[in-house]
Amino acid sequence: MVTQAFIFARGGSKGLPGKNIKNFCGKPLIAWSIEQALAVESIKGVIVSTDSQEIAEVSRNFGAEVPFMRPNHLAQDESPEILSWKHALNFLLERDGVLPSVMLSLPATAPLRDTTDIQNCLDLFNEGDSDVVITVSESYRNPFFNMVQLTDKDFAKIVIREASTISRRQDAKTVFDMATVAYVARPDFILKSESIFDGVVRAMRVPRERSVDIDSLFDFEVAEFVMSHFGQGLDRRVDRPSGSTSDSRTA
Repeated sequence: MVTQAFIFARGGSKGLPGKNIKNFCGKPLIAWSIEQALAVESIKGVIVSTDSQEIAEVSRNFGAEVPFMRPNHLAQDESPEILSWKHALNFLLERDGVLPSVMLSLPATAPLRDTTDIQNCLDLFNEGDSDVVITVSESYRNPFFNMVQLTDKDFAKIVIREASTISRRQDAKTVFDMATVAYVARPDFILKSESIFDGVVRAMRVPRERSVDIDSLFDFEVAEFVMSHFGQGLDRRVDRPSGSTSDSRTA
């Protein structure tokens, strides 16, 4: 099967301006994702979708293809990323006359991933019983334990009523954060869907230390600290779930 990797990296980040090409441990942030993808043997190549000429130039310098510039209306804060996925896939369909067998999205904001994380996601997807594979890590906070919401007058009430009967964190249901380590999907499914959760979604667990998502200067500095102090010594355990997540739909 042909796996095409994509990196979707717009130029207008507000949380950390210029983050996708900001120097991260000696190279532009986006370069880490490009090189990680190119290190996986089964990946055909890397296409970067961006609205920024600067990001495009850096991406080409590190071995990625930038065959089109993303339209401005798909590069806004409120632009759903799945629309950029559709745009990139439609470009390939028009250019090549065929879609790749597998679509892999590697956000530039998760530089602590390992190539084994990418391969594990591809292997799980290739089992053939899902439309999408996402990555998850165990959540730092749990809505089933000690989480409240506030009224407009700052009165507090428990988020989930059943959580009021749980006195120990260990007794709460385990929940996970979606990570931005990798997304794998069937291209034909993406083109006909409004959300990745319109189909069957499976999850690959990734340790917290490899799933840091950079959205702010604080995130950037945390990730840089982890990379510079631990580097290749990051925990390489694969904690694989026993089954897929439920088929669900976005409201």
